[in-house]
Amino acid sequence: MNDISRVRVLWPDHLGLARGKLLLPGATSTGHCLATFALGFDRNMTPYRESGLLDGLPDCRAVFDPGSMRPGWSDGVGVVIADLVRVGEREGEPLERSPRQVLRRAIAAHEAEGHHPVVGIELEAYLLEPDGEGGFGPIRTPGSHVYGSGPFMDPRGVIEAVLDRAARFGIAMESCHSEYDDGQFELTLGKKAALDAADEAFLFRLLARETAQEMGFHLTFVGKPFTDRGGSGLHVNLSLEADGRNLFDGPDGEHGLSDLAWFSVAGLLRHHRGLAGVVAPTVNAYRRLRPGQMSGYWANWARDHRGCAVRVPPERGEGARVEHRLADGACGPHIGVAATLIAARLGIARGERPPPEETSDCLESADTGVSVADDLGRALDHLEADAEFAGALGDEFCRMHLAVKRAEWGRFLAHTTDWEKNEYLPYL
Repeated sequence: MNDISRVRVLWPDHLGLARGKLLLPGATSTGHCLATFALGFDRNMTPYRESGLLDGLPDCRAVFDPGSMRPGWSDGVGVVIADLVRVGEREGEPLERSPRQVLRRAIAAHEAEGHHPVVGIELEAYLLEPDGEGGFGPIRTPGSHVYGSGPFMDPRGVIEAVLDRAARFGIAMESCHSEYDDGQFELTLGKKAALDAADEAFLFRLLARETAQEMGFHLTFVGKPFTDRGGSGLHVNLSLEADGRNLFDGPDGEHGLSDLAWFSVAGLLRHHRGLAGVVAPTVNAYRRLRPGQMSGYWANWARDHRGCAVRVPPERGEGARVEHRLADGACGPHIGVAATLIAARLGIARGERPPPEETSDCLESADTGVSVADDLGRALDHLEADAEFAGALGDEFCRMHLAVKRAEWGRFLAHTTDWEKNEYLPYL
């Protein structure tokens, strides 16, 4: 890679953003302010224990193997994903609140039992175009339809450009198609070992957004950007392997799945409410998480049922898996995968079966009365109350997450929305 003049060192933060620096080739680490993990989307910082905000804003260090660098999607710029470690008295210790480190711990817990997590990630996103007023709105696609491809769905070729660039970068895409609403697409990545799958989704999301931006468009993975259109999810397809064999496949088990698979489903449903506080991490996420939205609102499962939080796809053998449908694209892939792995492992440790299969349509009714909270504030309360799940995520991560996200919720509660202005000002 002699043509590389700069290296883009990236790492996933607590907000799902790609942070990092541009370095010259040959570097193996770079410092970053630890208090970055106190930032909200408004760029203000929320203090919490070990945030660094009230301790002089010290550094942490991004470290990486130069051998893992690959040519990026910009000419002459390489790309590498770094891990974060402490400096000073705890020199070299992993930064436990880092999403990539949370995922590493979740993977290690499964591997201690001889199970190797394999993950496939489905991303949904809206492609937006300038609205002439300084903002963006959905692209206009007359003649488009769900499960489509080609110029009627993507008239400016933006998604095609994303797929071409991803292929050159070495990201293996499984499929892409238009979704139900104009300008919405599903982008499915091939299955990989869990860390590799999260890394690929992290890089793909950045590549896709930057490609769209270069072409004058905006690609958003936010869960419910429009009131009158469907939501966008981040679906995590999970299986476990050992010695090259899919451990979720169980020809003699219930519906062709092993006990290990059913224990995982039980764990995902037992921790459903706590999970939402992590994988639906924005105020907007709870616009999508509503009855009848095919979003994982209820704590239920069924075979090939898109209205459930846990869908059991029909494939068996090497394709056996469970699909967790609760997260949206505002959740960083590393945390989305880590939280799913943690809940599944807790279910395996308990060895309990899930509740009966959902039999209702999940549009007008569901068999269960257990659902996620109606807003981010209560979802964070559910996360904190789920001591088993929160403990497995890690105290350091949860302190950060709860502090930053409660500050975000507080800002929303203090904000006067456009709906309130439109509803009340003309009359009161």
